[in-house]
Amino acid sequence: MTNAAAGDPDVKALVNIAAFAPDKGESALGLSNKFPGSTLGDTLAPVPLSDGTNDLYIRQDLFRRQFAADVSRQQAALMAVTQRPIRDVALSEGSGEPAWTAIPSWFLIAGADRNIPVEAQRWMADRAGSRATIEIRKASHAVGVSNPGPVMDLIVRAANATT
Repeated sequence: MTNAAAGDPDVKALVNIAAFAPDKGESALGLSNKFPGSTLGDTLAPVPLSDGTNDLYIRQDLFRRQFAADVSRQQAALMAVTQRPIRDVALSEGSGEPAWTAIPSWFLIAGADRNIPVEAQRWMADRAGSRATIEIRKASHAVGVSNPGPVMDLIVRAANATT
């Protein structure tokens, strides 16, 4: 998100929901390992691609616990079978110029996130000069599904502050 928004005059605010906010050169993998708490690596199932890289999926039997612990079993099962993979190279690739250095940012921290350590989320929010940081203590990485109200409220708050 931060690279896509960089330099775009139409983007007035960034709202990070259980998200990475890397600085230039930082990777998602590096930020995940900066603080303890991520268990994502142990849950990933690689699918080899013809170019020698891998698509990475969260194993379906571990998906709910890893990604959506506060979502109903039925919803988590649907999410598990419809998940989009991430490429292994995407996790280790360094970020470009971050938009958060020039665009105001708001953060929602998922306090029970097993993908991005909560301390990493707090650190990135602080470093980005978050205008407001909301933390939902028992929220999983799927906080947008389990807690849509606070997510929407933060988006509206950011939109109102920048219009």
